Amino acid sequence: MVLLFRFIGALIVGAFQPRIAPFEETIVRMRVWPNDLDLNLHASSGRYISFMDAARVAMLVRFGAFRKVIARGWRPVVGGTMITYRRSLFLFERMIIRSRIVCWDEKWFYMEHIIERPSGELAAKARVRATFISRQGTVAPRDLARVAGHEAESPPLPDWVAHWRAADPL
Repeated sequence: MVLLFRFIGALIVGAFQPRIAPFEETIVRMRVWPNDLDLNLHASSGRYISFMDAARVAMLVRFGAFRKVIARGWRPVVGGTMITYRRSLFLFERMIIRSRIVCWDEKWFYMEHIIERPSGELAAKARVRATFISRQGTVAPRDLARVAGHEAESPPLPDWVAHWRAADPL
């Protein structure tokens, strides 16, 4: 239930922030709450991924696509996450989540999320592959960008994306 509140918060905050272009970074600020803790009394590894889910919602709102995606019945799905954990986040600690779309191919958006302490110290970094689905199948990232009013083309795929695609060709 608390994750629902994070999503609602991301929707509200994103709605009052300026729109972004496809490859611009978004910043979301959150705090670690008691229900985010594991037995070691720090944010659980799964919560980091949930924090990033909420940050993607804010990014979708600021991208100008949220209402249009919902109206079309498109649903976001994550196809993979590669995450590295560097530092623990503790009870009531604040964090900053920096998110951006790196590129896209015919099926997937490739994104990067960086979770930092307010001091700038890295807590976690993830690379995520996500797409949108409709009743007709996968929505091409280029089509979603156009629906949001962006005519941008994807930059070239970085090496890490090419390696990921070769290792796990979904």
